[in-house]
Amino acid sequence: MLLASDDYPLHQTVLPIAHVMDGHPNAYDRFWFNGYTEDLYFALALGLYPNRGVIDGAFSVVQGGRQYSVFASDVLLGRPTRVGPIAIDIVEPLRVNRLVVDAPEQGLACDLTYRQRAATSEEPRQTMHDGPRIFMDVTRATQLGTWSGWLETPHGRVELDEGVLGTKDRSWGIRPVGEPLPGPVERAPQLCFFWAPLHFDDGGLHFMTFDDAEGCPISRSAARMPLVGETRRAEGSLRVAMESGTRWMREATLAVDGDEVTLTPLLRFQMRGAGYSHPQFGHGRQHPAPVVAGEVLDLDGLDPLDFSNVHVQHVVRARRGDEVGIGVLEQFVIGPYGPSGLTGLLDGAQR
Repeated sequence: MLLASDDYPLHQTVLPIAHVMDGHPNAYDRFWFNGYTEDLYFALALGLYPNRGVIDGAFSVVQGGRQYSVFASDVLLGRPTRVGPIAIDIVEPLRVNRLVVDAPEQGLACDLTYRQRAATSEEPRQTMHDGPRIFMDVTRATQLGTWSGWLETPHGRVELDEGVLGTKDRSWGIRPVGEPLPGPVERAPQLCFFWAPLHFDDGGLHFMTFDDAEGCPISRSAARMPLVGETRRAEGSLRVAMESGTRWMREATLAVDGDEVTLTPLLRFQMRGAGYSHPQFGHGRQHPAPVVAGEVLDLDGLDPLDFSNVHVQHVVRARRGDEVGIGVLEQFVIGPYGPSGLTGLLDGAQR
């Protein structure tokens, strides 16, 4: 099967571009963007699942104690970066993107331009198995950037200048998406993921870890991301104290090459609003027809231990000595995690 993209010198194997990951059904290729201030958060996710024949996307905004989302899904034809009312324009590869959303029925719209601010961090390849099968095999690149443009929610229009900061995440490979694969599951129901891109005046820091039930890293990386020059690899560790009765952070401390950064949560974003663990609009799922749908969440009324609500990003204030920065701490903790005193599948932390 040939695509228009086959006319470009992009081939990595003898196969046409349409043939991905040896046909593994959980192959994916995803864009993730977020932007934030101390009282506003927005995110856009768009994913392609070539071997499932699906493309989906979501745009979600936290404002005034509520989270507003629009979801779109359709049949994948070619390699577009548009689905329903959600579109990504690659203006300058790896540097500038334009996001456009036009979803009047959900009260959401935007025309936003992202510009790279600091060096890009390429995380080490992350591979996990479920018995003899691949559970996850992923490459991810993380950028820090600035936003300009506007967005609209049911609260009205918000103009953004380039002082609004955020993150771009490009990842691809294999991870659990769509309907579950047939066959026995041998992997223990445990996953612990923390991800922290942080902005400071001189650039930023980036930390990522997958930990086992004892808190030992399965895959971990840290990096300094200067405004000028290349990413510098670093050693890092993270301690997270969780709110009682939840799996959401209360406070955290990040150490990078001896520097200590204290993270204080300012605002919470439910990752289900971008499709992650969503009970109906999860990534890569088949739908009988093109779908555009919305959701509104009352953030104070959510059950923190419902599976679809465990995966979150917090906008955080980051203090490093006398410096004050801003960023996010993403956390997705399922099953036991010793450092936080979690012993069950979805029990909450105890004070």
